[in-house]
Amino acid sequence: MDAPVPRWRRRKTARPGEIVSAAIEVFAERGFAAAKLEDIAARAGVSKGSIYLYFDTKADLFEAVVRDAVAPNVRSAIGLLEQQDGPLTELAPALLARMAAVIETTRLGGVAKLVISESQNFPELARIWLEVVIEPALGALTAAVARAQARGEVRAGDPRLYAVSLIGPMVLAAVWGQVMQPIGAAPMSPSALAAQHGRALLHGMLAEAAT
Repeated sequence: MDAPVPRWRRRKTARPGEIVSAAIEVFAERGFAAAKLEDIAARAGVSKGSIYLYFDTKADLFEAVVRDAVAPNVRSAIGLLEQQDGPLTELAPALLARMAAVIETTRLGGVAKLVISESQNFPELARIWLEVVIEPALGALTAAVARAQARGEVRAGDPRLYAVSLIGPMVLAAVWGQVMQPIGAAPMSPSALAAQHGRALLHGMLAEAAT
């Protein structure tokens, strides 16, 4: 009779995901340059050598963090924009509320802070963020605004700039919680910002007939 497999034995197929989960925590806490692979390995419960079985470099591991931990939220937002192509008065508040929920429940702000603070020394981080997060999200929102313009809902103007105006304050809220709040700045509620900003911006974007 074969001996039972210990319940604590980690499945090899689970290791990359566990390493990525540990990496997002360490990267968000310490930044990219200061994050050590041995610390990530210890938090994941694997040896440092195990990381190299799946990721050649620390930059490769960061890319996996963005693709596995951040990109699913981006794809979810894009799905909302593409599948619920209703009036912008309904779509924009739903998108902003979803962004607020992600900011409040994930390490998105910490990873965004890392990209902003360390991209000068590690430009590959900004490239990964642009490719995986910014371009798909901004492209989908720009297209949604352009469709709203074609329906006569939104005033004339560059739809990409409208898209930036819509999500820009949410990016600030994500970074605010990581940079300003720890040094004593008043907390900023992403949910409250999403609700108020959506009302204020839409009032200026919408054509008179839509309002």
